[in-house]
Amino acid sequence: MATRKNAGAGKKTVTVTQIGSPIGRRSDQEATLKGLGLNKMHRSRTLEDTPAVRGMITKVRHLVRVEEG
Repeated sequence: MATRKNAGAGKKTVTVTQIGSPIGRRSDQEATLKGLGLNKMHRSRTLEDTPAVRGMITKVRHLVRVEEG
């Protein structure tokens, strides 16, 4: 069985930073932020660029900053 040294190489990523507070927002928006791995202001996560992640980002686009990379 061959092992892959760079299995994740070549995959596109997106960095998402929380810039808005979920206080006073709908509960589904707060849950979406938690699903993205963001639960405090100014936290960043680098995620794989998939349609599911893009949909989550679109849902909370007013609360996050997105950087391609």
